[in-house]
Amino acid sequence: MRVIPAIDLRSGVCVQLVGGDYAHERVRRDDPVAVAQEWREAGFRELHVVDLDAATGRGENWDVITRLIATGLPVQLGGGLRDDASLARALDAGAARAVVGTQAFADPAWFAAAAARWPGRLVVAADVRGRAVLARGWQQALPLDIHQALAALAPLPLAGVLVTAVHVEGQLAGPDLALVQDLRSLTQHALIASGGITTMEDLKALDALGIDACVLGMTLYTGRIDARAAAGYSR
Repeated sequence: MRVIPAIDLRSGVCVQLVGGDYAHERVRRDDPVAVAQEWREAGFRELHVVDLDAATGRGENWDVITRLIATGLPVQLGGGLRDDASLARALDAGAARAVVGTQAFADPAWFAAAAARWPGRLVVAADVRGRAVLARGWQQALPLDIHQALAALAPLPLAGVLVTAVHVEGQLAGPDLALVQDLRSLTQHALIASGGITTMEDLKALDALGIDACVLGMTLYTGRIDARAAAGYSR
C-alpha cells in the first residue's frame, strides 16, 4: 500500500480543514513547498495536492502547484479539473496523475472520452458522507451513491478511484473501515482511501483490506502519526 501525504492549497498556503468545513481550518502552513520538502525528507515518494480554491470557484493556486511539481516528487493533482483544457494543463505541466471530481459523474460521456485520451493518468475523486457522493467542495449531495458511482466507472482505464470519507475527515478518530471494505469488494480499480486515518494501526487495517493507497492529512500535520514511520510503511 502506498502512503501519500496531502497538501491542500488555499490562498497560497497549505491548510487542513475539519470535516471539509472551510470555516474550520485547523492547520495552516505558509510555505507549501517547504512542506513538500519536509515530506520528502521524511521518506515519502509522492504528493497528493488539492487546489481547494479551484475546487470551489474561489480562484486558483497555479503558481504554487507548478513549484510543487518542480520539486521532482510525483504529484497527484486535483481541484477544479473539469474539462480537457484543465486536464491538459495539469498533465502537460508535469503532474503524474490528474484527479477529477464530480464532473466525472455529471458529464459521463465527456469523462469517458477523457479517460480514453489519457489512459492510466486520471483518478476519480468520490467524496462521500455516509454513502452519498458530494459536490461543490463537499457542500452538496449528488443524486447517486458511491455504489452507483463505482459501477459507472468500472469500464474506464483509470489510474484509480480516491474515496474520501468526509464524515470522518480531519477528526483524527479513525477511518470508516466498513465503507472501505465495502468499496474494495465493488471495484477492480486501484482504490485510494482518505479521511480519518490517524494511527499506524489504521494504516495496517487499511492495508489488510487490500487498499492500494491512502492519503494522509491532518494526522501528519498534527504529529499524531510519525511521518517517517508512515513513509517507511509505504511500498
